[in-house]
Amino acid sequence: MKKNIIILVIVAGILIISDFLLYQNRNIFSKKSNQDNKKSENVIDKTIMGIVYESSVSSLLLKANDGYFYNIALNENNSTELKMGSNIKITYQGTLNKTNDTQNLEIKNIENLNMATLPESWNDKGIFKDYYEQAYEKLQTLTLEEKLGQLLLVRVPEEGQTEAITEYNLGGYILFGRDTKGETKESLNTKINTYQQAAKIPLLIATDEEGGTVVRISNNPNLRSTKFLSPRETYQNGGYDGITQQANEINTLLAQLGINVNLAPVADISIDENDFIYQRSFGIDANSTAKYVETVIQASQQSKVSNVLKHFPGYGNNKDTHTGVAVDSRSLDSFRNNDLIPFQAGVKVGAEAIMVSHNIINAVDNANPASLSLSVHKLASNELGFKGILMTDDLDMDAIKDIDNSVVKALLADNDMLILSDYKSAINALKTALNDGTLTEDYLNYHVFKVLAWKFYKGLL
Repeated sequence: MKKNIIILVIVAGILIISDFLLYQNRNIFSKKSNQDNKKSENVIDKTIMGIVYESSVSSLLLKANDGYFYNIALNENNSTELKMGSNIKITYQGTLNKTNDTQNLEIKNIENLNMATLPESWNDKGIFKDYYEQAYEKLQTLTLEEKLGQLLLVRVPEEGQTEAITEYNLGGYILFGRDTKGETKESLNTKINTYQQAAKIPLLIATDEEGGTVVRISNNPNLRSTKFLSPRETYQNGGYDGITQQANEINTLLAQLGINVNLAPVADISIDENDFIYQRSFGIDANSTAKYVETVIQASQQSKVSNVLKHFPGYGNNKDTHTGVAVDSRSLDSFRNNDLIPFQAGVKVGAEAIMVSHNIINAVDNANPASLSLSVHKLASNELGFKGILMTDDLDMDAIKDIDNSVVKALLADNDMLILSDYKSAINALKTALNDGTLTEDYLNYHVFKVLAWKFYKGLL
C-alpha cells in the first residue's frame, strides 16, 4: 500500500513537471512568434535617388546621389523602361552592396522626382556642392543652344573667334602654340579679355602648360624668358618644394594672362625612357607620382587656375594616340595597384577635373576608347569617388577621329566636357541625337549643370 502511494506521488510529480515545461515552451514559441512579427513590422523601407543612364525591362543603371553607379535588377512587378536622364527615387528593402555587379533589392516603388528645384538625384555632395543651387537656377535660364555650347571646350579657331563664342555659346577655349606665338603678355591678355567680353556665360580659358616638352605659354620668350622645366627635372633640382614653386609660378603667369585652366598635371606613371608618355610624366613610381600630383593640386588651390589630371585611367607604355589606336591589355588589378594611385591622391586633395585618354582598356571595355566608354568613366566614380568634371582628350586625335558619332558617344559615356575643334559639327550631332532620342534633354541638363557649378566654384559666374 505504502509502495503504491509513493508510485502515485512520483507519477503526479512527473505530470506536473511535464505540464509546466509544455506551458513554458508554448510561451517561448508565442513570444518568439510575436518578436518575429514585430521584427517583420519594423522593417523600414529605404530610398535611393539618382539619374538613369541605361534602362531596360529587366534592369537599370543608376548614377545615385552618393556619386556611385548601381546596376539594379528589376522584376515583372516593377519592370519599367525609364528615359535616359530621368531623375527617380526608388523605395526598396534590402541592402545596397557596392561590391556586387548587380543589386538585387525588393523594390517597392519607383517614382519620378519633382524638378522644380534642385533634385536630390543631382546633389551628390561633391566638390562643387556649395554652388549647386546657383547652377541649377542658372540652368533654368538657358536655351537649348546655350546648353549645348557649354559642353564644348574648343581649340581656338584660326578666324572668327569672337563670332564663334557669340553664336555658339561655347563653354571654353583652349590655347595652343599658334594662339600665343608672337604675343606679349599685354596683347595676349587683351585677346583673352576680348573672348570673355563676347561670352554671355564666362569662358573656361585653358592651355597645356605641363613643363618640359609641352609648354604652350613659356614656349614664347615674350611670355617667359625660359621654358618651364619638366616635372622630373624640377624635382631633381628642388624636390617637392621645387614642384610647389614651379606650380605657383605657372599659376601666377597663367592668371596674369587670363587663363584659368591648366590641362596638367600628367598623372601617368612611366619609368621607362622608351615609353611615349615618359618625357611628359614624373618618371618615378606610383607613390612618388601621387605625391607630385597632390603637390600640384594643392598649389593650384591658392590661385585662380584649376588643374586637370590626365590621362585617366593611366597611359602606361602605350603608343601615341595622336597618331593611332592604342590598346592596353593589362589587368584591372594592375591599374588599381599602380596607375590609379596618383589619380586617387589628386581626388583626395580636391582635384576639380580629370581628362580621359583614348586608350582602349581591354580589362574594362575592349570595344571602345576610354574616352567613349561608360565602363571606364564608372571607374572614376566607383573607384576614386570622383564627383568633379570629366572631360575627353581631344576628339580630333587620330586614335578616335574616324569613329562615327564620337561626340554623342562621348557624352553618353559620362563626360561633362568635350575637347574638339569642329564645334559646328559637334553641336549639329548633339541636336540630331536629341531629335532621334539617342540623347534626352534631361540627360544633357545634368552635364550642363555640372559645368555651370564648376564655373560658379571658380568665381566665373
